[in-house]
Amino acid sequence: MPPHFPKTGLSLSGGGYRAAAFHLGTLKKLKGLGILDKIDIISTISGGSITGAYYALHADDYDYFEKTLYNALQDRHVVKNVLLSTTFFQLLFVVAIFLGPAIYFLFTPHAWLFPILFLGLLLILFKFQFTIFPVSKRIETLYDRFFYHKKTLKDLPAHPLLVIGSTNLQTAKPFTFSKNWMQDTTYQYVKPKITFVSANFPVSRAVMASSCVPFAFTPVNIAREFFTVAADADRVHPMLVDGGVYDNQGIHKIMQEGQYSCDFVITSDAGGGDKGELTFKNTIALLLQTVEVFMQRIKNVQMVQDIYDNASGANKEIAYLSLGWDVERSIPGFVDNLEGKHIPGRVIAAHQLLPEWVADPKLYRETITRHLERTSGYHSIPKPTPEEKKIARTVGTNLTALSKSQVDCLIKQAMALTEIQIKLYCPSVFK
Repeated sequence: MPPHFPKTGLSLSGGGYRAAAFHLGTLKKLKGLGILDKIDIISTISGGSITGAYYALHADDYDYFEKTLYNALQDRHVVKNVLLSTTFFQLLFVVAIFLGPAIYFLFTPHAWLFPILFLGLLLILFKFQFTIFPVSKRIETLYDRFFYHKKTLKDLPAHPLLVIGSTNLQTAKPFTFSKNWMQDTTYQYVKPKITFVSANFPVSRAVMASSCVPFAFTPVNIAREFFTVAADADRVHPMLVDGGVYDNQGIHKIMQEGQYSCDFVITSDAGGGDKGELTFKNTIALLLQTVEVFMQRIKNVQMVQDIYDNASGANKEIAYLSLGWDVERSIPGFVDNLEGKHIPGRVIAAHQLLPEWVADPKLYRETITRHLERTSGYHSIPKPTPEEKKIARTVGTNLTALSKSQVDCLIKQAMALTEIQIKLYCPSVFK
């Protein structure tokens, strides 16, 4: 049996530009701690794929990566460019063809034509929306211009291995992209099995598939040229949307047994922002919020399965950090998890916690807290102020350019949480 070499995995969640900036802070802290170069696999979803793919393409020049992405998130406005594109004007032209005459007839004796033309417009948009307004193709072009510059999957490094996740609506399974592999496991079990040629697949298209928010963007299809056997394009028709529909944290791939399985797992979750008072002015907004509820439900189930049940099962070291968490709660939370028997034995041993402490954490809570504060260097970790946390958490999850203050606050929150969570839950990565 070949020897087992422990692998370290990093997952980057979805969340648009907010996630991209938050994960930049995570990577920056990993670099500072001397861990980033030890990462074997990076599993990304949606906004996390923006940062993950950009880092992978520039892993050999971290300073360039950090500086250029930091600036890009402040001046690369995807939404603005979409609204100023011929793609959007094409939509406006179709609307004008129907709506212009409809409004004219409304003020003539032929006002009865107004509802006919209006309903005709709705029918056309309903039936041909993705043809009239292929917004995902436009965003793919912008991703390529802003970040990836014609790079394809073959241009990604072998280490760290980047795994970009999307969701295949046809099979209700993940469809993943990496340097030498793009596949939905469902297609491996059909007879004859269906495989794909990944080498020349555009990185920008893989990221677009990963961040293709349902209801807002056009699903991404796999062109015939990327099927190993061209005729297979007539057998199956992958329809890819946001990877967050299946796994919004990207943790699933690196936790489950298989080629991406990792022994040490670090998960950077840009969820948990403050939505404030919710209002819905249209059906699309309501549907998008409904999708977020589904994703939150998936996240909660995964946290129980992959993190809290880990101590009695896989026994892996998992450092999980979320935008919505407070650094000040990290050590108290660790003690809570110790009491709930959610801390793996290997982590307990690494922290040199005395048996009597582990047997009754509630009785020794203050002692354990002081011990962890000392061994983790908690008091020396720069912590965001309440105002900085508020700014970070109120950033939206769209693709609108962020302000310098927003990016800085997201980075600071991520850096603080990354340091304390790794020191608490994944101490072996320092060895």
